[in-house]
Parts: sequence; structure tokens; C-alpha cells
Amino acid sequence: MRLRHPSGRIVHLSCAVARPESNLPGIVRQLDTYGAVRARLGVDALGVNLWLSPALAATLAVESRARTRLRAELDARRLEVVTLSGAPFGEGGGERSPAWTEPARREYTLDLARILLDLLDEDAVRGAVSSIGLGPRAGWAEAEDKASAGILRRLTAGLADLAWQNGRAVRVGFLPEPGCVLDSAEQTVAALSRLDKERLGVCLDLGHVARTWPDPAAGIESLTDAGLSIIEVRLAAVPGGTTEAWRSALRHVFGAGGPLTEYLTLRSRVLDPGPDQVAGDLAYLLAELAALGLAPENEPCPAR
Repeated sequence: MRLRHPSGRIVHLSCAVARPESNLPGIVRQLDTYGAVRARLGVDALGVNLWLSPALAATLAVESRARTRLRAELDARRLEVVTLSGAPFGEGGGERSPAWTEPARREYTLDLARILLDLLDEDAVRGAVSSIGLGPRAGWAEAEDKASAGILRRLTAGLADLAWQNGRAVRVGFLPEPGCVLDSAEQTVAALSRLDKERLGVCLDLGHVARTWPDPAAGIESLTDAGLSIIEVRLAAVPGGTTEAWRSALRHVFGAGGPLTEYLTLRSRVLDPGPDQVAGDLAYLLAELAALGLAPENEPCPAR
């Protein structure tokens, strides 16, 4: 779903699937849910943020017929994909693995970028992959920091090569999370500010920011002051579940000065949400965004 900000910029709103899938039939079953959500809302198209397991991503990245089938399943339900989740989980939903000290994490992320380039609508010039970054804080030392820096340099080279081959770009946003190397705004700036800012940036969970950053607006501003792009914003929006700190962060990202990101992803708080729940949460979020002047692209912007 595309929203227009009063500044004229477009924000892509997507619904995140709540669990990774290891095969294509599982993805198709998830698409049925979001196709039903689109029908309930009566919108022309609905964005969906897919979460593919590393094994499925590796398969889709090399099997063009499988990517063509996935694109056809999306088109049949009038769903669009501009972002993919790149947080791998172990079998059965165990610990995240590997960290960004391992080449396998780079390859998984590049596989997702290859897939996304085939799923983007024809008029889309770029997309985004989100990733947990960079690894667990416990045990992270100079050796891990050096290893991850090398992996990330090779990631940016791979992303640049894909952009050259396809004429469209994919950027990667790293998500600060409790217990990880990236957690506070200060840690995020320290870890990412020396990297390729054209292709790598930040994925923000506004719930985490509102709960754990002392001053969410100031924290977000410190990221942009350091030249970091907020590539994607993720949030859960349910009636009665939002706070003033959450709204303050939302206002800072989508305020009158223009949106700080072009990708907004609504995540569910349960593993298998039904169409009614997703539609209700999405309608609630759209009302919150309307108060900031964002409206579906084919509707007039609310008066400010």
C-alpha cells in the first residue's frame, strides 16, 4: 500500500508475515491471509513483507521458475513486495544464527536481494532487506568487530554488483535490538557510521525505540545527524497498545519536514494472525498516520 506524505514523498506500507517459511507452499498459505486482508480493506494493492528461511532463500535465488511462480501468486492476490526480512532463525524457531561474523549471513542477505529484485513492481527503483545487527553483545570483542567489518564490506560490494546488473538497488537496514551489538542510538552510530552509507543503514523498531531509548526523538536525530539512513521502520500498532513515546517517535519519523524513511512495516504480535486481526491493526495504524497527513496515494491528503 502506498501512502503519500504532504511533502509529496511516497511511503510504502507493508504487513510483515510473523514467522519464517522454509518452502514455497508455506509462503503461498501466508499470502492467502494477506490477500483476504486486502479484500476486507477494499484497497487496490497491499504490501507484504516476506520472511524466507535461509534454505528457501538459497533455492529461490537460483531457481528463476520458482521466483516467477512466487511473483504470479503475489499478482493474483494483488500483493506487492518492496521489503524482505533477513533475520534467520534456527530450525524450529531457535536462536538466530549466524551472526554478521560469518560469510553465511552475507550470502543469505544477498540471496534475499536477488529475490527481491525479481519481486519488485516494474515502477519500483529499489527495495530493502532488514537484518538484526550485528550479533550478540555478550562475547563481542575486537576480533568479532574486525570479522564483521570485512563481511559487511563484501556485502556492499555484492549489493553494488546487483545494482549494476539490474539497474535497481537493494539496501540493507540493521535493526537495533536488546542484547545485540546494536541497541542504543549511540551504539548504532558507532557501529554503522564507518560503513557504506549508500547501501547500508538502520531499520528501526519504534516499539523498541519508545521503550528503551531515553529520548526517542533525540536518538533518531542522532542517527540522521551521523549520516545514517533510516531504511525501514517496523512497528506494532494495536488499539490501546500505543504510548506517547511511540507517537512521539512516529511524529519524528513522519513529521512535517518529510518522512525519514520510504518503508513502513506493520508487524503482528502473534505468530498466526487472522485476516480480521491484521485488517483491524492496519486500519488503526492508517488512522494514526492520517493524523500526520499520510493518506493512500489515490486519496486526497487530509487538511493540516
